[in-house]
Amino acid sequence: MYEGKIIKFYREKNKLTQEQLGKDICSVTHISKIECAQTKYAPEIISLLSKRLGINMELEVANFMNIKQRLLHWHDVIIMELFEEMNQIYYEFEIEELIQISEYNDMYQLLKAKYLLTYNKLNEANKIIKMMQKKESKLAPFESNLLKHILGINYLAKQEYIKVIQILKSIDNSIYKNPEYYYHLAVAYHTLKAPVLAYYYAERSHQFFKQINNYLRVIDAEMLMIIQIQGDTLDEEIINRFKNLIRSCELCNSPDRKSKVLHNLAYEYYRGKKYTEASKYYKESMSLKNSESSRFLLSLEGYIRSSLEESNSNIEELIHHAEHGLSVAKKYNYVLYIHLFKLLLYLLKSKEKEYHHYLYSKALPMFLKNGFTFLIERSKKELFNYYSKMKLNDQAMEIANLIVNA
Repeated sequence: MYEGKIIKFYREKNKLTQEQLGKDICSVTHISKIECAQTKYAPEIISLLSKRLGINMELEVANFMNIKQRLLHWHDVIIMELFEEMNQIYYEFEIEELIQISEYNDMYQLLKAKYLLTYNKLNEANKIIKMMQKKESKLAPFESNLLKHILGINYLAKQEYIKVIQILKSIDNSIYKNPEYYYHLAVAYHTLKAPVLAYYYAERSHQFFKQINNYLRVIDAEMLMIIQIQGDTLDEEIINRFKNLIRSCELCNSPDRKSKVLHNLAYEYYRGKKYTEASKYYKESMSLKNSESSRFLLSLEGYIRSSLEESNSNIEELIHHAEHGLSVAKKYNYVLYIHLFKLLLYLLKSKEKEYHHYLYSKALPMFLKNGFTFLIERSKKELFNYYSKMKLNDQAMEIANLIVNA
């Protein structure tokens, strides 16, 4: 069944014509019909053709038939975030020539994009995604839904949260039986300050990760669930649950997840106006992150804001940190963090007028465009208080209308 495809592939790879391959073995017409699966053929013919091509047909067919199962296993490994095995399978497929003629090449390309997104290699992943979008109407149902999931992850990386929800909610879960995407939906809803929906989808992903015994992803989902039930005041039970998650990360030897839990614990202290504790945990979170990553910048911004609230803060040191953050943000075009660190520098240098002008004219429009709900709410309050203090009644009324209409 697959012998013809394999013969054609290796013949073209070796730059042989059908006539050259079939010389003294069979006719050009017979070679053509074998390659197109239009005729029966004797095993001896296949054996002679394989020998001339320098391949073991039995092994090639077995390998070809096993591609689908290997791809599905790779998908499971990517979901589990078993990095060592994930990487090994990736390298195996990179030298797997027969994937090009397999009916599962689309699945391979999509999983490769998902693999690259796992490592935040957005440019490489986007090349594949654009290629697959061009042939979206021709994709099989599973691959079509897999593409939607990958687009959702890609939008999440680009912080386009409304698009995340739109594309992930269009997945047909009767065809695409991978509840992992509920976690990505939960992250998007959380960022857009929809705690009920965020908790709902986080809990569904939590059940899935427990079902497949993936304790690292269980930590991810549980952390997201904890964040949704935060109250208006500092809650010791929430603090203890975060600290228990930190211990779980240590037991699982997962510094990456520990850095995320530390960041969220720091934010819990920040909300509770415990700025010394917030600074401490933001700093510990930063120590576990790549200093040029967007996640590092997120914790750095929190660290600077927390430290600024402390009476004994070293302003010059904080300015140095903010300038570093802005430099990294510009280097990698992290648009959100360019705005956040510019704002911090105005604050640290006591340039109140410039701070609020930039907030109103540059930062807030970007926050609104991308649906950064927390930053939108914080910005509106800051602008309203500033305009009221400066007796700029028209501007204060404009912001008040924005708050009411929101």
